[in-house]
Amino acid sequence: MTNTRSAWIVYLLLSGLTLFTWGVARAGYSGLGVTLLVLGVALLKGQMIGDWFMSLRGLRGFWRWVIVLWLLLVGGLITAAFMIATGG
Repeated sequence: MTNTRSAWIVYLLLSGLTLFTWGVARAGYSGLGVTLLVLGVALLKGQMIGDWFMSLRGLRGFWRWVIVLWLLLVGGLITAAFMIATGG
């Protein structure tokens, strides 16, 4: 599979995940579990963007993990804030 073809597949997957989260919101689902699911999808999308469109998947060492650590930090803080706010 060529890089261009792989990039298109990732692009379509990102678009599908975006439509999924839009559909969840449009359907009116709510609650901590749904919120965490949507947050997880957003973090997965961020990782995919870093890997495929920022060319981080081929790197080793510190720079490879910068985006992973950033996403985990932000995702963890948002999760903690939601859990504190909802008492869960």
